[in-house]
Amino acid sequence: MAEQPARRAPKAREAQVVSTEWLTPHMVRVVLGGDGSAGLEAGEFTDHYIKLLFAADGVTYPEPFDMERIRAEFPRDQWPTTRTYTVRAWDRDAGELTVDFVVHGDEGLAGPWAARVRPGETVRFLGPGGSYAPDPAADWHLLAGDESALPAIAASLERLPAGAPVHAFVEVSGPEEEQKVTTPDGTGITWLHRGDRPVGEALVAAVRELEFPAGDVHAFVHGEAGFVRDLRRHLRLERNVPRERLSASGYWRLGQSDEAWRAVKREWNEQVEREQETREQKAREQKVS
Repeated sequence: MAEQPARRAPKAREAQVVSTEWLTPHMVRVVLGGDGSAGLEAGEFTDHYIKLLFAADGVTYPEPFDMERIRAEFPRDQWPTTRTYTVRAWDRDAGELTVDFVVHGDEGLAGPWAARVRPGETVRFLGPGGSYAPDPAADWHLLAGDESALPAIAASLERLPAGAPVHAFVEVSGPEEEQKVTTPDGTGITWLHRGDRPVGEALVAAVRELEFPAGDVHAFVHGEAGFVRDLRRHLRLERNVPRERLSASGYWRLGQSDEAWRAVKREWNEQVEREQETREQKAREQKVS
């Protein structure tokens, strides 16, 4: 068997912080710009994301910054740490990328960084990637997620043509975390307040209680992996939403660090898919019998 060529490290971009703005007590908006953001291939999807690069503590990388060189010359524990965030907006004319961050005090890495970063500081990132945008040909749309999915849901609402039927649910900790999202025809978000309940409980209940309109639905369900799994199962098995009409992914996993979740995410998704296929097969067999 021919030896596979080594996978090349992705090329990092360098941008500067243009501005920051607190949107709610726990969400801050950071706008990135400068020459490094020029020519970005963004705008096709409403779930575009970038991978921010954070230097390891006490480590200085050679200039110009080169991920391939870093991976070749530095031990793995000194490679930059990545954090994935959805692009809230891309202004091609201004060359500015807007990213919203959930902040919970000193918890995590990217949140505290976003809370303290100031205009003029340099940011390095990979991407953008992406795979979802609301299909204008769909009869109606379902958007559901927690705070981590809010940027993509808001971008999707803004992309929809006026008059497009949509049900959008976003679960947040409380009313102070609601945001104003402007859409072509004033379609708004149904805000669900978590309070002391487990993450996703209110969201799953809202979708289950929804009277589904007739016709082809294009669905987007993202956020904490546990409730995404539950809603994915509900939509596929009980609502008969075709796999190709459902974008569902766990952005994070309760009780796991970002590194721990990313290490098992693919395997976890494959396991969920296998379990779902088994359930679908049993359901088909029961119908036949």
